[in-house]
Amino acid sequence: MKFALGCGSHFVRFNRVFHTQGKHVSLVSSKQIGTGFTANAARGYSTGPLFGNHNNTFRTTTRQGAYGSTEVLNQDLVSDAFPRVKLAFEVVNEHTSTYFPKAPVIILHGLFGNRANNRTIARQLNERLERDVYLPDLRNHGLSPHIGRHDYPSMAADVELFIQEQQFQDAPIIVGHSMGAKVAMSVVLRKPQLCSMLVSIDNAPVATMPTMSFPRYVKKLLEIIENPKIQTFADAEKSLRDIESSPVIRQFLLTILQRVKESDDSDSGAGAGAGKPASGHHQHQHQHQQQHQNQHQNQHRFKSRIPLGILNDAIVKGNIANWEFNPWVHQYTSPSLFIRGTRSHYVSDETLQDVGRFFPRFELRDIDATHWVNTEKPRECSDLIADFIERNEEL
Repeated sequence: MKFALGCGSHFVRFNRVFHTQGKHVSLVSSKQIGTGFTANAARGYSTGPLFGNHNNTFRTTTRQGAYGSTEVLNQDLVSDAFPRVKLAFEVVNEHTSTYFPKAPVIILHGLFGNRANNRTIARQLNERLERDVYLPDLRNHGLSPHIGRHDYPSMAADVELFIQEQQFQDAPIIVGHSMGAKVAMSVVLRKPQLCSMLVSIDNAPVATMPTMSFPRYVKKLLEIIENPKIQTFADAEKSLRDIESSPVIRQFLLTILQRVKESDDSDSGAGAGAGKPASGHHQHQHQHQQQHQNQHQNQHRFKSRIPLGILNDAIVKGNIANWEFNPWVHQYTSPSLFIRGTRSHYVSDETLQDVGRFFPRFELRDIDATHWVNTEKPRECSDLIADFIERNEEL
């Protein structure tokens, strides 16, 4: 197990900026949570099946120099002037202490996931730390609403609204895995006072190349949904073997599918012969239609629990792999823990310098696992998180 402390960095503000404008329209206003920059206007988004805009249309202010070749302050990153959704969630509170209220824990799942992915860790944390553990479904996942925009500023704004509505007595500790980790990082960089600690599970504050695995998953899932010969979960699991060798990931992908009875579109009782005595020919035809209807109703098909079109659009446009925050502008100085799987490439040693720039009080812990460390080693994850929380609450 490795341990590292992050290095601090100076906070820099711009003295001179140049403005580059994109197309923007006014959206419904919402009450700003916490502090931060506020954009005067925000771009329009469709609530339809696809996200029609990409991050490179954002309004930015730039200055040559200090960080890389160009410093970028993207005011839309910290804006609240775009539609937010209310997140579905559940609370694990069986062992919560009623005598000594403590800061709650919020755990955010990854891409294609839902609240159920982190129930094991939530129960373990609730038992050891004796506090509420909240499990929200992020937008376009689980039971939360579907909406056309899917990127980190919008997902973070949803979580901020969730925290505001809960009216917690103490600032919560926010935990996230994979995509959820970047959402958690976005929340604390947008609103540093909103959460008391951060835990990132196997993700780093860097932009990466878009992964090719998830578009393959989307394509295969759509094939399963559209194939009438795939009737059972066993059939679906066998089909997923074509693109995924890991049984753990195949089982994870199966949670996206919902098996339903085939709907009957026939209009029984209507037609030219309705209400008239049936002749022998018509009676035979009616019996044949009834047999076909009964056979049709015994068939099943699959449908997706999540909007695959919206998510695939966000993936191929780079919204999931992207990272637009800049440590010269955004920094979170409260305690932060980064957990990484040693057999995962998401948090390489080369990224630790970037982690330290954004989160100067970060700690690093390694677990012998793949990217799915939260499901492969939930006990080790929960122990590291609990140790981190207990140690920093004593300070």
